[in-house]
Amino acid sequence: MPGETAEILVQTKTRYRARFAASAGDIEAAQALRRVTFSKTGSGRDIDVFDDMFRHTLIENAETGALVATYRWCVFESVEAARAGYTAQSYDLAPLRAFAEPVLEMGRFCVAPGAMDPNIQRIAWGVLARIVDQARIGMIFGCTSFLGNDPRVYEHAFAHLRAHHLGPQVMRPGIKARETVAFPVAPPETKDRLVALKQLPPLLRSYLGMGGWVGDHAVIDRALHTLHVFTALETARIPPNRARALRHIAKETAATLTP
Repeated sequence: MPGETAEILVQTKTRYRARFAASAGDIEAAQALRRVTFSKTGSGRDIDVFDDMFRHTLIENAETGALVATYRWCVFESVEAARAGYTAQSYDLAPLRAFAEPVLEMGRFCVAPGAMDPNIQRIAWGVLARIVDQARIGMIFGCTSFLGNDPRVYEHAFAHLRAHHLGPQVMRPGIKARETVAFPVAPPETKDRLVALKQLPPLLRSYLGMGGWVGDHAVIDRALHTLHVFTALETARIPPNRARALRHIAKETAATLTP
């Protein structure tokens, strides 16, 4: 990966800014926020071997410098190369190998407790839009997390995903993790649709709203105390109006990205 820089990537009219991690301290701050978000404990850091492979985006309060959101990302020239990444440890990506364009893996997206401003996720996607355009990314993918290890809590959401958002059968990743949960076969009743939508994490709703799709099972992650679902967004499928909106945010970027 190229050297990390501290340039401001997005400085919007909102009270937030986004930049790449530029030091060990920046990455440690991201890891600490991840720990709080995923495990709900107030101490320690979420650390794994993939932090050295990925770059880290930090979204901060522009006035106080407080970290309000973070995610990590890595550009791979092919799906075959992406099999060295984090997602491939839980999902068999072999069905995706025919995808010929570069791909971007995004993960560990989290927002600080109490930071509910939708502009935070808007900026996060704006930074990704710039990376996607400059690196000519054909697909963004990763694991979308549901808090907790009990799949019964999300039965309506999982049934909804199976009924409406499964990816093409020839491209769906295969089972690789030790503990998995198949999505329910029967779609939820109409009265349960709102329940299902409320159960979907905001990041997953964003993916799906732009034409994204999911695999056909969830993985139980005991270490993070989550259930996660393979999620993909082929950039050619993003609706033109959404693509224009994201590029508008990307134009606010002050420096050139070189992923």
